[in-house]
Amino acid sequence: MPMERHEIEQLLRETFPDAQIQIGGDDGVHMSAMVIDESFRGKNRVQQQRAVYAALKGRMDGPSGELHALALTTRAPD
Repeated sequence: MPMERHEIEQLLRETFPDAQIQIGGDDGVHMSAMVIDESFRGKNRVQQQRAVYAALKGRMDGPSGELHALALTTRAPD
């Protein structure tokens, strides 16, 4: 079953409560997310994106994952 924008944001907010989060996409399967959070400071892009994927709690895992693709933009605040 596809995921709604608010479901993705809710999962991300549990891990990144103070982040700026923007979710894009309308089909619930191919979505995008921009996450700007202080916890990313000093981490490389791969580490940042792994943290976001971990926050999704397996929703992207394997062929039966609810979310097929998530284009990510991550960074620490300016």
